Amino acid sequence: MILITGAASGIGKALAERLINNGNQLLLIDLDGVKLRSIFEESDMVSLLSGDVSKKEFWKSVKDYLELRAIQASCLINSAGVIRPGFLLDYNLDDIDYHLDINAKGSILGTTILGRMMANQGFGHIINISSLAGLAPVSGLSLYAASKFAIRGFSLAIAPELKKSGVDISVVCPDLVKTPMLDLQLDYPEEAVLTFSGPEKILSPDDIVQVILKLMQKPKRLVCIPESRGLLAKIAGTWPSLAEIFRASLEKKGKKTIQRLR
Repeated sequence: MILITGAASGIGKALAERLINNGNQLLLIDLDGVKLRSIFEESDMVSLLSGDVSKKEFWKSVKDYLELRAIQASCLINSAGVIRPGFLLDYNLDDIDYHLDINAKGSILGTTILGRMMANQGFGHIINISSLAGLAPVSGLSLYAASKFAIRGFSLAIAPELKKSGVDISVVCPDLVKTPMLDLQLDYPEEAVLTFSGPEKILSPDDIVQVILKLMQKPKRLVCIPESRGLLAKIAGTWPSLAEIFRASLEKKGKKTIQRLR
C-alpha cells in the first residue's frame, strides 16, 4: 500500500489521482476530511483517513489501521505542507509552531513510525517533500525555510540507518509549483518575492508527479526540481554571502513575475 499525506490538495492530490489511475492500492491522508472525501471515493483500492499529521496519536492510528488489516506499507509520501510568509519583525509567534508542526514534525513522525514498520518488514520507501527553500535561506520565508531545512536534514541523516533494513529514503526539493500555496504567496509580494525569481515557466503538480513516479521505481537520496535551480540553491546555501550579490536582480525578477501572475 502507498500512503500519501496532504492528498486533498496540490502535489499530494495530483499524485493520488495518477496512482489511482495506475491501479495502486492507496491510503490517502489529509487534515481536511470533508475536502478529501469530496475529491476521492473509498473503494477496495482506495482508503481515506483524516487527521493531524503533527500528532503522534494520529500516526499511531495509521499504524494500527495497517496492522489490523495486515497491510504492508510499501511507500509513504509526506506531501502535507503549509506556508505563511512573513519577516521576522512581523510574523506571529504562533506561525513558528504552524510551520514546524506540519512541515517538519509531521514528516518526521510519519517517517519514524512508518519507517520502523518498514524496517521490520524488510522493505519500503519514504519520500519526503522539502523545497529549494530547504537548500538555500530565503528571506521573508524564514519559518518555511527552517521547516524545509529540517526535513531535508532529517531525511538525509536517517537514510543510511534505514538502508541497512532495506528501506529507502528520498527527499524531493522542488522550485515554485502551481498549487494553492503559490496563490497564497501572491498576497505577500514583499515577503515572497524571491519565491518568484525562477524561470518564467512555473512547475505544475504533474511535473513533480513525474519525478516522484520515477523516484519510486529508482530511489535516490536527494532530487532537486529542476536540477539547474537546485544547483543554484546549493551554492546559495553553501555561500550565503555570495548569494547576496545577486539578491537585487533576483528580487527585480520576482516582482515582475508577481505582477504578471496577479
